[in-house]
Amino acid sequence: MKLTSHEEYGLRCLICVGLKGPGERLTIPAISAAEGVSEAYVGKLMRMLRLGGFVTAARGTGGYSLARPASQIVLRDVMSVLGGRLFEVDFCETHTGQMRDCVRSADCSLRVLWRTVQAAVDDILTRTTLADLLCNEPQMITWVKGLGEGASYFSRQ
Repeated sequence: MKLTSHEEYGLRCLICVGLKGPGERLTIPAISAAEGVSEAYVGKLMRMLRLGGFVTAARGTGGYSLARPASQIVLRDVMSVLGGRLFEVDFCETHTGQMRDCVRSADCSLRVLWRTVQAAVDDILTRTTLADLLCNEPQMITWVKGLGEGASYFSRQ
């Protein structure tokens, strides 16, 4: 299980835009330089974020700004646009191996585990907004600790 570059860099681009003040815009070259990602890839990601309703693009002077306040941009929605869920509901029906139906469809401990992991991820991403990410790493560690015991690697440190 791993996050894709779409999700990582897409979120980084969105954070970069979010760190600008309301009404301020960032161009693709500026985002590219700030995040160390090619302009072509930034352009692709910003298009996805624009189509998802998270940013707006200005013609003429150019640049991107948030489409709504950072506190109203929920990470679960952003992740859905950039790449999707870790465990899709129909996974068992589409990954049956060589059989028509999965041999474990009636009794599968893995399905229970993956659904539980997905529910935990969904819970955290639903409670997290872009505004929560507009901070430095120590502040984020403190914020993550506030999610509750067991929700974080940092809560065991």
